[in-house]
Amino acid sequence: MKIGDKVRFLSEVGGGIVRGFQGKDIALVEDADGFEIPMLVKECVVVQTDDYNIPLKSVSKPAPVPEVEEEEIEEEKPITYRAPEIRGNDVLNVFLAYVPQDVKAISSTAFDAYLVNDSNYFIDYLYLSAEGKSWTLRSRGTIKPNMKMHLEDFEKNELNGMERVAVQLMAYKDDRTFLLKNVVSTELRIDTVKFYKLHTFQPSDFFEEPALIYDIVRDDEAAKQVYVSADDIKEALLQKTVAETQKTQKKQHKVKNDIVEVDLHIHELLDDTTGMGNADMLNYQLDVFRKTLEEYKNRKGQKIVFIHGKGDGVLRRAILDELKRKYKNYPSQDASFREYGFGATMVTIR
Repeated sequence: MKIGDKVRFLSEVGGGIVRGFQGKDIALVEDADGFEIPMLVKECVVVQTDDYNIPLKSVSKPAPVPEVEEEEIEEEKPITYRAPEIRGNDVLNVFLAYVPQDVKAISSTAFDAYLVNDSNYFIDYLYLSAEGKSWTLRSRGTIKPNMKMHLEDFEKNELNGMERVAVQLMAYKDDRTFLLKNVVSTELRIDTVKFYKLHTFQPSDFFEEPALIYDIVRDDEAAKQVYVSADDIKEALLQKTVAETQKTQKKQHKVKNDIVEVDLHIHELLDDTTGMGNADMLNYQLDVFRKTLEEYKNRKGQKIVFIHGKGDGVLRRAILDELKRKYKNYPSQDASFREYGFGATMVTIR
């Protein structure tokens, strides 16, 4: 059997002209309506006739045509297309594939996009891409069972507009009963960096050339590839920071003889200071100082002792500067030497 041969089908009604082959076992037969039907080679028989079901008779002389009345002549019934099915392919599998036009020039080549229907169902599909919150329709149509559909070709400079794509599809059979499949709407994040790497494109059963293939539906289950926006990442990091801060914070003050004590030594405030410089730690200590005054601002006469330690006096000077500039009406003095030594300041709420 070769391209151009006329064939008829053994187990199906119909036939056509061989237009190509898929591998060694599948022939692509074009029927009378111009559709290419994949059919096992062993299910095709080469014929020498224009009618795929009635062989020509070998005759040396033209046979006499019997005279019949006009009303006795019946019109030939047209061949009805019936999609060939592959045993076991009633499970839905659909893939989005990108194929380089010249894999040897991967840094500059253009690409072809395909939707592969590896099932016995017809697929109505939409193929879209997004910029921000706006979507653009790139291709739509119907794919026959066990076939692939060329969606578009595009150049390397168009990749930036294809980082987010979506495929929506509906599966059915129009010539026989079938099991109902869920309508699918899948959004994918396309890693455009992969289009510059040769090892990204791998051999497959669907293409002679290496291809980058994404699952849309695998064994009746829609692919789940979550797209995460920059805002989502930012929010998650903020939540993580708050959670970690709450986890590592210690109790910041206690009450002794009606006097609130707040130890501002950094090791008393935090379990872990990894990654914090001196300025970061000082700012954190001052934040605790400010929050404490804010917490007790309505308790007139409340005395608060801030234990800052003697050290080199940086924290003590920062506290006195805050009191001078922002809390002028709050009296302050060195706390009891007997109780706290030289490393504490007492503030009275007014």
